[in-house]
Amino acid sequence: MKYSMGFGRTVQEFQFDEKNILGELRPNEVEINLTGELEVKRALENPISSPKLSEIVKPGEKIVIITSDITRPMPSSKVLPHVVDEILKAGCSKDDITIVLALGAHRPHTEEEKRYLVGEDIFNTIKCIDSNQDDYVHLGNTKNGTPVDVFTPVAKADKRICLGNIEYHYFAGYSGGVKAIMPGVSTRHAIQANHSLMVEDEAKAGNLDTNPVRLDLESIEEFISVDFILNVVLNEKKEIVKAVAGHFIDAHREGCRFLDGFYKISIEEKADIVIVSQGGYPKDLNLYQAQKALDNSKHAVKDGGIIILVASCKEGLGEKVFENWMNEAKESKDLIQRIKENFVLGGHKAAAIALVLEKAKIFLVSELEPDFVKTLFMEPFDNVQNALDQALVEKGNDAKIILMPVGGSTLPVYND
Repeated sequence: MKYSMGFGRTVQEFQFDEKNILGELRPNEVEINLTGELEVKRALENPISSPKLSEIVKPGEKIVIITSDITRPMPSSKVLPHVVDEILKAGCSKDDITIVLALGAHRPHTEEEKRYLVGEDIFNTIKCIDSNQDDYVHLGNTKNGTPVDVFTPVAKADKRICLGNIEYHYFAGYSGGVKAIMPGVSTRHAIQANHSLMVEDEAKAGNLDTNPVRLDLESIEEFISVDFILNVVLNEKKEIVKAVAGHFIDAHREGCRFLDGFYKISIEEKADIVIVSQGGYPKDLNLYQAQKALDNSKHAVKDGGIIILVASCKEGLGEKVFENWMNEAKESKDLIQRIKENFVLGGHKAAAIALVLEKAKIFLVSELEPDFVKTLFMEPFDNVQNALDQALVEKGNDAKIILMPVGGSTLPVYND
């Protein structure tokens, strides 16, 4: 049987015997009424636990719209025009609006990337800026001691509107909601303090109510208001199939419930081999981002199994501290011990990969140099077919395989 998975802006094709396939983890069948921009407009017309956006903003106010950076699949160029229209309905001017691209700990954008993200018309008519970790206002500390350090234009705005896409997050439970503020437009020190809670047992994908990372994030409302959100859920073709708007917690929770019905996949048996992809560009630009699909795949593989991670990693590892930690470790176990002794942002993803390596081998199909991949405690391959052939040699010709073509979004749940 022939199959393909996203790899950068292309695909990786490979073949296997159907008798080996245990399952292909794709979204569940759910009722979808409107899609794309029509669904965005519907959500704006029907906000959850909130007045309409046009009833919240006022002329002359400083309004910031915070949206995702280039490493996220959030279709800002499709969503922003409708959000802006709602603001203009209130009599506001485009001069009242600033669009902030939330970098978190990621690199700045090029001007072309900004134009691509927000769309030509908005780029040419509304101020669009990257967040800057060196330009912030300190607003206080959460009960967990996380500093609420927020990018100055966001902190000093009269109204804050947060955009984002909702998918599973390996320790914050889900993306979206207030994550546009923290980590989106926060300082490295603040992000590090919040993310240090990832070592707690309840900090895991699909958990909200008792998740210490998520609860800490949302407690920033004591210091800064999130006046309105618009979050979307995407299908595997990166099309909008659900939008939620309104209150930053209630609307977000509604989006998470939809995501669970769509992407939480029950499995009756774990596989010897899991082949997983982030779905291609932009989610597999670097290993720092592709790690999310890897983390989800660990729930589907047997102890001692093999995960084949299909990720271009065209831009390398994607984060300096992450790169340093991966390069400095003599054994993958060193990373786990190091994060327990001293939590450092960037190092947390290195430790997360090490935790997967405790459970399974990782074969990495990427554009990285093979010798470099070996220093990351993974086995390098330039195509999936070679990786799968080697996995079958090691696990046997009767080995069972699970396919995860949209691994960053698909959360396997094993019913033991």
